[in-house]
Amino acid sequence: MIRVSVLGLLLIALASPAAAKSGETGLFYPIFNLVLLIAVLIYFARKPVRAYFHDRRLEIQESLHAAALLRREAEERYASWQRKLIDLDAELDQIRETSRQRAEAERQHIIADAEASANRIRSDASAAIDQELRRSREILRQEAADLAIELAGNLLRDQVGDADRDRLVDEFIERIERIEHASDSGVADPDQRGGVR
Repeated sequence: MIRVSVLGLLLIALASPAAAKSGETGLFYPIFNLVLLIAVLIYFARKPVRAYFHDRRLEIQESLHAAALLRREAEERYASWQRKLIDLDAELDQIRETSRQRAEAERQHIIADAEASANRIRSDASAAIDQELRRSREILRQEAADLAIELAGNLLRDQVGDADRDRLVDEFIERIERIEHASDSGVADPDQRGGVR
């Protein structure tokens, strides 16, 4: 830069005698002032401008580096979320399968309980029916016995006359006397030994 400014000053210096000879001094000083101003600006502003552009370059590099880091982090997060979504789908499938298995096991358990309850009800009903049949048979036997006694009593009343009643009373009295006589003598009742009845 300094070389350019020095070169510009030399050109001006060389051009000024030529301009002075031709009588055109009107443009020489403004051009000289412009070149001098540019040379002074370049000389004094060179370091700050260079520092500015160097700092600006570093800022841009840091921004690009930060953007690259942010992009890498975003891609990692995206990949992580994709993995989580895949894992979530697998976990949802596993939860569905586990729920289906539990529902099937619960259904089987309910069916087994229902079958056990039905078997208990059948068994209880069968026992109740058997008990009711025994009770009904017993009632029928009792009624049949009562009816037989009543029929026998009616038959006896109708068919047994006074002579038969006297004979039965006499036989009864004889039997009582034999039992008394046998007990006095220590001999067993002849009817109980298989004797005459």
